[in-house]
Amino acid sequence: MRPPPRWLRRVLLAPVVVGLALALVGTAPAWVLLTLAGSPLVPGRLRPLRLLWLTTVYLLVEAVALAVMFVLWVGSGFGAAVRRPAFQRAHYRLCGRAMRVLYQQAKWVLRLHVEIEGTAPDSVPAGRPLLVLSRHAGPGDSFLLAHALINWYDRDPRIVLKEALEWDPTIDVLLHRLPSRFIAPGRQRGEQAEAEIASLAAGLGQHDALLIFPEGGNFTLRRWERAIARLNRLGLPQMARRAQRMHNVLPPHPGGVLAALDAAPDADVIMVGHTGVDHLMTITDVWQALPMDKTIIMQWWLVPRADVPVEAEARIEWLYQWWARIDLWIETNRPVPASITD
Repeated sequence: MRPPPRWLRRVLLAPVVVGLALALVGTAPAWVLLTLAGSPLVPGRLRPLRLLWLTTVYLLVEAVALAVMFVLWVGSGFGAAVRRPAFQRAHYRLCGRAMRVLYQQAKWVLRLHVEIEGTAPDSVPAGRPLLVLSRHAGPGDSFLLAHALINWYDRDPRIVLKEALEWDPTIDVLLHRLPSRFIAPGRQRGEQAEAEIASLAAGLGQHDALLIFPEGGNFTLRRWERAIARLNRLGLPQMARRAQRMHNVLPPHPGGVLAALDAAPDADVIMVGHTGVDHLMTITDVWQALPMDKTIIMQWWLVPRADVPVEAEARIEWLYQWWARIDLWIETNRPVPASITD
């Protein structure tokens, strides 16, 4: 569903989130007793209480972030200087702290352990911008990647994301103040979307990282079948056959990647594969997964810019080869139960 106009989102959605957070905290004892009483009636270990805790923490973090951003807005001259470097740094620090809190709480409540393999944070060359190309598997991976970039890799992430996320007031306010692009898949296609990505990549600084999901959406069997049919309709049977051999990822859309590579000629590339949050698409999915008891593995591959082909056709071939490699990695690195104690 398309989000309402920005002024309406600010007037209605943000106050609703703050109000819900305050109401939930004010009635917390009653909710805790209710969820404890209901926990023996449902599968899983304290599922209702875990979900209540996650919801409460999320709403509180959102409410605090919105309050801090309101103060920053006033301090910037009611938005006049909000994009100056000092205020940009303040917003990135706020983002990092909020994500750190949410990550720690989700890790505890969901009983998760996250491991990074491949290119460690201290192995990434300093003073060079990054283009981060990741598989897409639900909102959980977007959060983990942004958290990793800002808190572990010490980067200021720029993100290309779907317009539907503007429904979330904190994401809406924060990312409209930071370099980001909200793309409407049904209305912004081809050259228009690529132009948005190129404009975002063109200004990458030494400590910036542009995060792109070349698949354009979460992996589902239906989307996989549609993507293959689309390649056949476009007269690309060889690409369609290659996509059929990849059973864990969608065939990547090269347009946005090529636009970013052209706009950021000095940027190194990081490819990211991960497993463990693939199935967490909705609140129902989170409910059924509680607690998860899993180790999530994130594999990072650094590709120096010198190893990226120059010609467009060679770059498309390079991208497909990497996506086949990520598909194989996912197949052989399914999440395993984690040895975590409450």
